[in-house]
Amino acid sequence: MIHLKNTSFSYHGENTFIKDINLDIDKGECILICGMSGSGKTTLSRIINGLAPEYIEGELSGTAITDDLLAGESNLNEYVPIVGSVFQNPKTQHFATTTENEIALVCENLGINPDLIWKRILRLADIYETEHLLNRSLFELSGGEKQQIAFLSAILHEPKVIVLDEITSNLDQTAIKRLSKMIKTLKEKGMTIVLTEHRLAWSLDFVDRYIFLENGVIDSIWSNEEMREMDDLKLHNHGLRTNNLESYRIKINELLNRPATNDGILQTNDLVIGYKDALLKPINISFDRGQIIGILGPNGTGKSTFANTLSGLQAALSGDILWNGKKQSARQMTKRTFVVMQDTNYQLFTESVEEEITLGLDEDTDIKPLLEQLNLTKLRDKHPMSLSGGEKQRVAIASAVQSGKELIIYDEPTSGLDYYHMNAFGKEIKKLASSGIIQIIITHDEELAAEFCDTIIDLSKF
Repeated sequence: MIHLKNTSFSYHGENTFIKDINLDIDKGECILICGMSGSGKTTLSRIINGLAPEYIEGELSGTAITDDLLAGESNLNEYVPIVGSVFQNPKTQHFATTTENEIALVCENLGINPDLIWKRILRLADIYETEHLLNRSLFELSGGEKQQIAFLSAILHEPKVIVLDEITSNLDQTAIKRLSKMIKTLKEKGMTIVLTEHRLAWSLDFVDRYIFLENGVIDSIWSNEEMREMDDLKLHNHGLRTNNLESYRIKINELLNRPATNDGILQTNDLVIGYKDALLKPINISFDRGQIIGILGPNGTGKSTFANTLSGLQAALSGDILWNGKKQSARQMTKRTFVVMQDTNYQLFTESVEEEITLGLDEDTDIKPLLEQLNLTKLRDKHPMSLSGGEKQRVAIASAVQSGKELIIYDEPTSGLDYYHMNAFGKEIKKLASSGIIQIIITHDEELAAEFCDTIIDLSKF
């Protein structure tokens, strides 16, 4: 089905990024490509789905065949009926304004009968339990909900191969369980599935082989059984996440709803968040200096809306935000707060990583220790928009660390990070906490929440 022989790829003007890949993937097989951020996972997936080198320009050598389509020679249009794809950032592949139109787009372009398209949409929504996402504006959806819509769109035309790039990065546990069930069903029907992932624990029931990339080279290939036998120490030594979340979930239950503080410097008083309608009941939470607070909750609960409201980027429907007992305006909160957004593309503005991190700071600011801590030293002269998703996140995190703000809110800060960089981020926020900065982390990352949060709040309980 998929055959890669001596496959190498380099972006124009760069050193070889993918080097001498030799890999055969059988029909109906499910593989997971893992490795540290920037190791070449997404680039390899782009070769398999035909985006590189025709759309993602670069130099391809060797052979890359997907169902008789030869990368670099076959037209991208020929890949459309054969391969379905979900990108690391689903926003980059949305074209419609409503969920049904987005899901139906590929099928419409292939000329499939409209009645059949609608029947497929209803059937998939029933199987995947996403009826609540139909008849919605894409602009109203959370990041995790957009990922689910992108997945339905990618499989609606029933391709032979599906490529999923960090498909679980913004999904809650309920959505991941539904996705796992769906992938197992697709595999049973003979679909070939290629995953690139940092999260490993959810994949053990259906992945056949794990392809470990390091610096653009296949370092190891592990069977499902070999992956199950690896403990955290061995996985962490490879920069990989855990394959068993049980101990982390026990810790989260211990931290869940432990009061952040009784009388903190930052308080919400009957705060009601939403757009036209309230998303939750009035929120009364108190935070003190130096605390790291995890905010959990299902996709669509209102976590990002809460972050935007608390930081002054969005007006509250009612209620107050207090700082040291005094009511704060949106402008006052904006001055106090730095937000690392879920989509970091919205907050990268300069021509280099170094310029991005030092934006607005004194010229003599020493960022060398921070660059080393977040493994950004070799990237300091790179354009931020040329980086991988995980690398962009680390740049945004570094900017937050250097901002000097009293409150930092991270919205899914580790969705594209491997264990090594997740741990580096955790150490950095612990250091910031010791200086008295309040840090709020909106996350579905159970490893991060268990290891580094002082308390955890389930926003859906409001």
